[in-house]
Amino acid sequence: MTPLNRRDLGLLVLRVGTGAVLVAHGTQKLFGWFGGGGLEGTAKGMEAMGFHPPKESAMAAGIAEAGGGVLLALGLATPAAGAAVTGNMAGAVSVHAPAGFFAQSGGFEYPAFLGFTAAAIGVMGPGRYSLDHATRHRFDGPWILAAAFAASALAAAAVVGRRARGQIGADVDPGAEKDQGVDTLED
Repeated sequence: MTPLNRRDLGLLVLRVGTGAVLVAHGTQKLFGWFGGGGLEGTAKGMEAMGFHPPKESAMAAGIAEAGGGVLLALGLATPAAGAAVTGNMAGAVSVHAPAGFFAQSGGFEYPAFLGFTAAAIGVMGPGRYSLDHATRHRFDGPWILAAAFAASALAAAAVVGRRARGQIGADVDPGAEKDQGVDTLED
């Protein structure tokens, strides 16, 4: 294999693997698949964690994970998919940060890893074995990369800031995800 083919094959494996993990987590939130809480259970968990409105927050998280995962796996609209996942994982990191870094202690290690991986794929591009390449990069131009990550950063800051404001004086339980059957991305 030439170095270019190895790079493209490596990106394909990384995209499909990361995308599959995200689709599984997103469908837990949206449909209750794979032992997840579904939209209602996820909404209860979101409310307990300080995300408001809870049902819309649950839908947004599930769509970002499932939709972003599908797009990453296919290599379609890769910068936007990477940005959506990265922004969503910033919200997950905000929930797990008080527990420290390591996942076994409920920390933010796993959502941070998924966020950094999605960001790297979004910035690097999907490689030759992708729908973006097949469509001559109509959905992943340089301006899309800049716009997608700027929008994602603003949205993540708004969600995390809104959650933080809602927590002032509130009793927020970061472990509520498990209580409501919501996968916390560390299992």
